[in-house]
Amino acid sequence: MRPLLITDCDEVLLHMVRHFRDWLAQEHAVDFTIGGAGFADSLRRQGSDAPLSPDEIGRYLRLFFDSEMPRQTPIDGAVAAIAELQREADVVVLTNLLDQHGEARRQQLRALGINVPVYTNQGPKGAALCRIVEQFGASRAVFVDDLAQHHASAAELLPTLGRLHFCGEPALAPHVPCALDQGHAHARIDRWADALPWLVDRLHQPHGDPS
Repeated sequence: MRPLLITDCDEVLLHMVRHFRDWLAQEHAVDFTIGGAGFADSLRRQGSDAPLSPDEIGRYLRLFFDSEMPRQTPIDGAVAAIAELQREADVVVLTNLLDQHGEARRQQLRALGINVPVYTNQGPKGAALCRIVEQFGASRAVFVDDLAQHHASAAELLPTLGRLHFCGEPALAPHVPCALDQGHAHARIDRWADALPWLVDRLHQPHGDPS
């Protein structure tokens, strides 16, 4: 049975927040400070000091993924790294998007040269990870994500899963809570040139190796 790599998309394979910021400013007169004091407090209408409400942020995110996904560009090295990893393992994407955006994400990635199954999810990813690992019957699996809370969920529900915290957006990476520091990831690497050898090694370690 081949090893399995389960990877997030936004800020791991594709830039998202930089394009979301530019679109908000250009089309909606909203300023988004990447790396500000929490995502929910970083969006404000131009000329206002009051942050957008959660409902407003959710609406803009839905609008972005409805029509603006072609703006997104690959993280440096991501396309080549996934191609290399597909020689070593089965590769799938687990992305926190509404189910209605799943096919658009598949097409988006395919157009960029990443032809992989895509699973959509909402909320913590631990349960979805369990289902995917069971579906593939993988004895060795690794998870890559940019958000610490998803590593915490994975560590709780699937502790033998290898976990790499990766944030490929330089403006965001220094500001996200680190899953390695929290004890929920096995490594924190933010460049594909460095992540690729770590992932290849981890995918070929015996199942449950705690190192």
